[in-house]
Amino acid sequence: MTTMTTRCPHCKALNRIPTERVNDIASCGACKDKLLDGKPVEGTTDNFLSLIQGDKAVVVDFWAPWCNPCVGFAPIFEDVAAEREGDIRFVKIDTEAQQALAAQYRIRSIPTVMVFKNGQVVDSINGALPKGQFNQWLNQALTSA
Repeated sequence: MTTMTTRCPHCKALNRIPTERVNDIASCGACKDKLLDGKPVEGTTDNFLSLIQGDKAVVVDFWAPWCNPCVGFAPIFEDVAAEREGDIRFVKIDTEAQQALAAQYRIRSIPTVMVFKNGQVVDSINGALPKGQFNQWLNQALTSA
């Protein structure tokens, strides 16, 4: 059985999840909160492929801590993740810590937001958006997926 490791978005504890159960409702072993829904999950080279596989849409924010637009967009991304809990998975990838993923997906400017379905990119956008525009873009991206 292969597993992926993910950090709890609530208490930051590391948790192992069998890759075949990534689409199930998983709870943190430490704080018992949901691991993969309601808050953005930290994407790493170790867990990213497991997170984007499956028929549930995944929205990925490629960002960096030194990027002011990224930091300003973070609360919007978290709000939309909470509002769409259960329907869409949200993932944040720190391009400084995960340079291999940033290179693999040819991230040239940040923030870059990508929508994945069945492991494939279906749409992407560069730059921070206000919440209304982000929701509008996301609805359009999911409709075309």
